[in-house]
Amino acid sequence: MAYTTYGNSAAASISLRDRIAARIETARADYAKWRVYRRTINELSALSNRDLADLGLSRSMIHGVALEAAYGV
Repeated sequence: MAYTTYGNSAAASISLRDRIAARIETARADYAKWRVYRRTINELSALSNRDLADLGLSRSMIHGVALEAAYGV
């Protein structure tokens, strides 16, 4: 005879509070990455073309550099 007991699985042992806390922490981490991305965009966009050239960058590279700085892409 086979039977199961409910409530002993790993998924059931994670409380709603823990799942909400995990979602909040993920949202905070995502927001922090987005802030790094925006700050990088803003700071590089404020530079002159000459300053960007001194860094080895062009205006078309700003988006890619910001993505790499924030998300490692």
